[in-house]
Amino acid sequence: MHEFLAGARLLGGGWSWWRRRPGAMARGLIPAVIVGVVVLAVLIALVVNLDAVGETLTPFADGWSPGWERTAELAAQGVVLVGSVVLVVVTFTALTLAVGEPFYDRIWRAVEQDTTGTVPEGSTGVWRGAVDGVALVARGLVAAAVAGLLGLVPLVGAPLGWIAGVVLTGWVLAHELSSRALVARGLSRRERNALLRAHRARALGFGVATQLCFLVPGGAVATMPAAVAGSTLLAQSVLPRGAGPVPAGAPAVAASPTAQGGAAPRPLATGDDAERH
Repeated sequence: MHEFLAGARLLGGGWSWWRRRPGAMARGLIPAVIVGVVVLAVLIALVVNLDAVGETLTPFADGWSPGWERTAELAAQGVVLVGSVVLVVVTFTALTLAVGEPFYDRIWRAVEQDTTGTVPEGSTGVWRGAVDGVALVARGLVAAAVAGLLGLVPLVGAPLGWIAGVVLTGWVLAHELSSRALVARGLSRRERNALLRAHRARALGFGVATQLCFLVPGGAVATMPAAVAGSTLLAQSVLPRGAGPVPAGAPAVAASPTAQGGAAPRPLATGDDAERH
């Protein structure tokens, strides 16, 4: 639980960059607003037509009693809604990161410069962002399918599906948002996966906190710049020797003894160390 809360606090640390770099953070709202309007329109269209979707997916219940028929339709609607929310959040993030690459690159560089004194020079360009965006949507489809299937469980399906959706989407968000800082240090996707799995609770804390903020009306737009800044802090904290000192307002959560099976906490690295990663 300590690691999970530490990960959530990293998102709070990301919000502190509104005070440090207000210009860069404000510009980060522009792509989020553009994509947010499009995604919101799609989600509203789905909600408006949810009754029709439920009827279309349950032709097998046409001969049932009205009560059971309506129950089947509501169950189908719940599955579609849970899966759609998961997919919408993931799609919003992927599209926003792709559209806003120059804006979020500036935020990432500002955080790296402020925390480590240097900026890693690995490739974080448009093509890498496009590839990661496709991977993000693919993972989102899997998460949406799992959450939707759990929604079919009798009695507890709806809350179980929502919880699973938040957790699975949180993991996907933590992985993809932190990829910029890790790729810049020369880490492959397999190495990034291994790092986050070794700090699963911390990554989930950050991702779940981000996902919950995204679910608040307008929260996705407002949170994106802070999520980019916070994910940079997350990436720094999971590196074997860190990636620079984490400033006030963002807790230094280098590997704890409990998270590392009794290993002593590792000191956060200098800028030179960060470049070697």
